[in-house]
Amino acid sequence: MEKASSMSMRKLFVIGAAVMALGVAAGAAFAQTSAQKSLIDAAKVEGVVGEQADGYLGIRTSADPALQSAVTATNSARRQVYAASAREVGTSTEVAAARMFESQLLPRISSGQWYRNAAGQWVQR
Repeated sequence: MEKASSMSMRKLFVIGAAVMALGVAAGAAFAQTSAQKSLIDAAKVEGVVGEQADGYLGIRTSADPALQSAVTATNSARRQVYAASAREVGTSTEVAAARMFESQLLPRISSGQWYRNAAGQWVQR
């Protein structure tokens, strides 16, 4: 019985992670304009913006209001998706966000770009 329960929990986690991955992409797309996405992408290349271990974008250095607005829109969309995913799999929003960072966001960070690790330190890949 314990083995079956463990397998069910694993299946729920995998399903939740897949839903979360799709949701983050869709949520961010609806929340930000193409101009905002371009701003964020350019800021990542420049090292101004990076992904964070908490599942959200962070601003490493000073940013103009348009970039700050783009980051806020993306993070707001992510927050909604993480909360929905957390409810579906019975975990906290913070856990869902951290899992997304580990499984989807961290692997996509390009060489030379920055991210904030769980210890709060900015690291260049």
